[in-house]
Amino acid sequence: MYLLRIPGWLKKLLPPGAWNMTPAEGPAVYLTFDDGPHPEATPFVLDQLSAYDAKGTFFCIGKNVLEYPEIYERILREGHRVGNHTHNHLNGWKTKTRAYVEDTCNAARCIDTDLFRPPYGRIRPAQARHIREAGYKLIYWSLLSGDFDKQISPGRCLENVAFHLRPGDIVVFHDSRKAWERLRYALPRVLELCKRQHWEARTL
Repeated sequence: MYLLRIPGWLKKLLPPGAWNMTPAEGPAVYLTFDDGPHPEATPFVLDQLSAYDAKGTFFCIGKNVLEYPEIYERILREGHRVGNHTHNHLNGWKTKTRAYVEDTCNAARCIDTDLFRPPYGRIRPAQARHIREAGYKLIYWSLLSGDFDKQISPGRCLENVAFHLRPGDIVVFHDSRKAWERLRYALPRVLELCKRQHWEARTL
Protein backbone atom coordinates (compact mmCIF):
# COMPACT_ATOMS: atom_id res chain seq x y z
CA MET A 1 0.00 0.00 0.00
CA TYR A 2 1.47 3.36 -1.01
CA LEU A 3 0.29 6.79 -2.11
CA LEU A 4 1.27 8.29 -5.45
CA ARG A 5 1.13 11.71 -3.81
CA ILE A 6 1.81 12.36 -0.14
CA PRO A 7 -0.99 14.37 1.51
CA GLY A 8 -0.07 17.55 3.35
CA TRP A 9 -0.99 16.23 6.78
CA LEU A 10 1.41 13.30 6.39
CA LYS A 11 4.27 15.55 5.29
CA LYS A 12 3.92 17.39 8.60
CA LEU A 13 4.59 14.16 10.49
CA LEU A 14 7.94 13.59 8.76
CA PRO A 15 11.20 15.51 9.27
CA PRO A 16 11.34 18.68 7.13
CA GLY A 17 12.64 18.29 3.60
CA ALA A 18 11.94 19.18 -0.03
CA TRP A 19 8.81 17.63 -1.56
CA ASN A 20 8.71 19.59 -4.81
CA MET A 21 10.50 22.41 -6.61
CA THR A 22 9.59 25.86 -7.87
CA PRO A 23 11.13 26.19 -11.34
CA ALA A 24 13.00 29.48 -11.68
CA GLU A 25 12.83 29.69 -15.46
CA GLY A 26 10.01 28.02 -17.37
CA PRO A 27 8.06 24.85 -16.50
CA ALA A 28 10.20 21.93 -15.39
CA VAL A 29 9.97 18.52 -13.77
CA TYR A 30 12.60 16.73 -11.72
CA LEU A 31 13.08 13.04 -12.52
CA THR A 32 14.93 11.10 -9.86
CA PHE A 33 16.24 7.53 -9.88
CA ASP A 34 16.81 5.54 -6.69
CA ASP A 35 18.88 2.48 -5.76
CA GLY A 36 21.51 2.41 -8.54
CA PRO A 37 23.87 2.20 -10.15
CA HIS A 38 22.64 -0.96 -11.88
CA PRO A 39 24.50 -2.50 -14.84
CA GLU A 40 21.43 -2.68 -17.09
CA ALA A 41 18.90 -0.15 -15.81
CA THR A 42 21.20 2.82 -15.23
CA PRO A 43 22.79 2.85 -18.72
CA PHE A 44 19.27 2.59 -20.18
CA VAL A 45 18.16 5.59 -18.14
CA LEU A 46 21.21 7.57 -19.20
CA ASP A 47 20.61 6.72 -22.86
CA GLN A 48 16.99 7.82 -22.63
CA LEU A 49 17.84 11.08 -20.88
CA SER A 50 20.46 11.82 -23.51
CA ALA A 51 18.02 11.10 -26.35
CA TYR A 52 15.60 13.70 -24.96
CA ASP A 53 18.24 16.22 -23.87
CA ALA A 54 17.02 15.73 -20.30
CA LYS A 55 18.79 15.68 -16.95
CA GLY A 56 18.06 13.66 -13.85
CA THR A 57 19.17 13.13 -10.26
CA PHE A 58 20.39 9.70 -9.16
CA PHE A 59 20.12 8.76 -5.48
CA CYS A 60 22.81 6.11 -5.30
CA ILE A 61 23.45 3.30 -2.85
CA GLY A 62 27.07 3.34 -1.73
CA LYS A 63 27.72 -0.37 -2.14
CA ASN A 64 26.41 -0.20 -5.72
CA VAL A 65 28.71 2.73 -6.52
CA LEU A 66 31.65 0.64 -5.33
CA GLU A 67 30.52 -2.27 -7.50
CA TYR A 68 29.87 -0.19 -10.64
CA PRO A 69 32.16 2.86 -10.41
CA GLU A 70 32.30 3.32 -14.17
CA ILE A 71 28.51 3.78 -14.34
CA TYR A 72 28.62 6.25 -11.45
CA GLU A 73 31.31 8.22 -13.29
CA ARG A 74 29.18 8.23 -16.43
CA ILE A 75 26.28 9.76 -14.49
CA LEU A 76 28.51 12.64 -13.45
CA ARG A 77 30.26 12.96 -16.80
CA GLU A 78 26.94 13.40 -18.62
CA GLY A 79 25.88 16.30 -16.42
CA HIS A 80 23.43 14.65 -14.05
CA ARG A 81 23.38 15.02 -10.28
CA VAL A 82 23.83 12.39 -7.59
CA GLY A 83 22.48 12.00 -4.06
CA ASN A 84 23.27 9.81 -1.06
CA HIS A 85 20.76 6.98 -0.50
CA THR A 86 22.75 5.32 2.33
CA HIS A 87 25.36 2.61 1.82
CA ASN A 88 23.10 -0.41 2.37
CA HIS A 89 19.58 0.93 1.67
CA LEU A 90 18.60 1.14 5.32
CA ASN A 91 15.10 1.65 6.64
CA GLY A 92 15.47 4.44 9.19
CA TRP A 93 12.45 3.31 11.20
CA LYS A 94 14.10 -0.07 11.78
CA THR A 95 17.66 1.16 12.34
CA LYS A 96 19.27 2.80 15.35
CA THR A 97 20.34 6.37 14.75
CA ARG A 98 24.05 5.77 15.23
CA ALA A 99 24.07 2.86 12.77
CA TYR A 100 22.02 4.87 10.27
CA VAL A 101 24.36 7.86 10.41
CA GLU A 102 27.45 5.64 10.15
CA ASP A 103 25.99 3.91 7.09
CA THR A 104 25.29 7.28 5.47
CA CYS A 105 28.86 8.37 6.20
CA ASN A 106 30.16 5.18 4.56
CA ALA A 107 28.20 6.07 1.43
CA ALA A 108 29.61 9.60 1.54
CA ARG A 109 33.10 8.21 0.99
CA CYS A 110 32.15 7.34 -2.59
CA ILE A 111 29.21 9.69 -3.29
CA ASP A 112 30.13 13.38 -3.42
CA THR A 113 26.90 15.30 -2.86
CA ASP A 114 24.90 17.48 -0.50
CA LEU A 115 21.59 15.72 -1.32
CA PHE A 116 20.15 12.87 0.76
CA ARG A 117 17.03 10.80 0.26
CA PRO A 118 16.08 8.28 2.94
CA PRO A 119 15.25 4.83 1.55
CA TYR A 120 11.47 4.26 1.63
CA GLY A 121 11.14 7.87 2.83
CA ARG A 122 11.53 6.48 6.35
CA ILE A 123 13.75 8.48 8.65
CA ARG A 124 13.53 9.40 12.32
CA PRO A 125 13.78 13.02 13.51
CA ALA A 126 17.08 12.34 15.28
CA GLN A 127 18.52 10.75 12.15
CA ALA A 128 17.35 13.67 10.02
CA ARG A 129 18.95 16.13 12.45
CA HIS A 130 22.33 14.40 12.13
CA ILE A 131 21.98 14.26 8.35
CA ARG A 132 21.28 18.00 8.15
CA GLU A 133 24.14 18.78 10.55
CA ALA A 134 26.43 16.90 8.17
CA GLY A 135 25.48 19.40 5.45
CA TYR A 136 22.83 17.45 3.56
CA LYS A 137 19.55 18.68 2.13
CA LEU A 138 16.78 16.16 2.77
CA ILE A 139 14.88 15.30 -0.43
CA TYR A 140 11.53 13.52 -0.59
CA TRP A 141 9.20 13.50 -3.64
CA SER A 142 5.82 14.70 -4.86
CA LEU A 143 5.00 11.83 -7.24
CA LEU A 144 5.76 8.10 -7.15
CA SER A 145 5.83 6.16 -10.40
CA GLY A 146 5.24 2.85 -8.61
CA ASP A 147 7.83 1.16 -10.82
CA PHE A 148 9.00 -0.87 -7.80
CA ASP A 149 5.56 -2.50 -7.54
CA LYS A 150 5.58 -5.89 -9.27
CA GLN A 151 1.79 -6.08 -8.91
CA ILE A 152 1.18 -3.32 -11.49
CA SER A 153 1.65 -3.43 -15.24
CA PRO A 154 4.12 -1.25 -17.15
CA GLY A 155 1.11 0.59 -18.58
CA ARG A 156 -0.24 1.33 -15.11
CA CYS A 157 3.17 2.64 -14.08
CA LEU A 158 3.10 5.04 -17.02
CA GLU A 159 -0.42 6.17 -16.09
CA ASN A 160 0.70 6.84 -12.52
CA VAL A 161 3.04 9.51 -13.84
CA ALA A 162 1.37 10.70 -17.05
CA PHE A 163 -2.03 11.36 -15.49
CA HIS A 164 -0.63 13.21 -12.46
CA LEU A 165 2.58 14.93 -13.56
CA ARG A 166 2.78 18.70 -13.30
CA PRO A 167 5.59 21.28 -13.31
CA GLY A 168 7.62 21.35 -10.12
CA ASP A 169 7.10 17.67 -9.37
CA ILE A 170 9.94 15.56 -8.00
CA VAL A 171 9.23 12.15 -9.53
CA VAL A 172 10.64 8.85 -8.24
CA PHE A 173 11.77 6.07 -10.55
CA HIS A 174 14.19 3.27 -9.67
CA ASP A 175 17.19 2.18 -11.74
CA SER A 176 17.06 -1.32 -10.28
CA ARG A 177 16.40 -4.92 -11.25
CA LYS A 178 13.08 -4.93 -9.41
CA ALA A 179 11.74 -1.92 -11.33
CA TRP A 180 13.25 -2.77 -14.71
CA GLU A 181 10.17 -4.07 -16.55
CA ARG A 182 8.09 -1.02 -15.67
CA LEU A 183 10.93 1.51 -15.90
CA ARG A 184 11.93 0.63 -19.45
CA TYR A 185 8.32 1.01 -20.63
CA ALA A 186 7.35 4.15 -18.72
CA LEU A 187 10.45 6.34 -18.80
CA PRO A 188 10.74 7.01 -22.55
CA ARG A 189 7.02 7.73 -22.73
CA VAL A 190 7.21 10.13 -19.79
CA LEU A 191 10.10 11.91 -21.48
CA GLU A 192 8.08 12.13 -24.69
CA LEU A 193 5.18 13.61 -22.71
CA CYS A 194 7.50 16.24 -21.21
CA LYS A 195 8.77 17.10 -24.66
CA ARG A 196 5.22 17.59 -25.99
CA GLN A 197 4.28 19.74 -23.00
CA HIS A 198 7.51 21.77 -23.29
CA TRP A 199 8.46 20.84 -19.75
CA GLU A 200 12.21 20.69 -19.18
CA ALA A 201 13.60 17.77 -17.17
CA ARG A 202 16.19 19.23 -14.79
CA THR A 203 18.44 18.14 -11.95
CA LEU A 204 17.56 19.06 -8.39
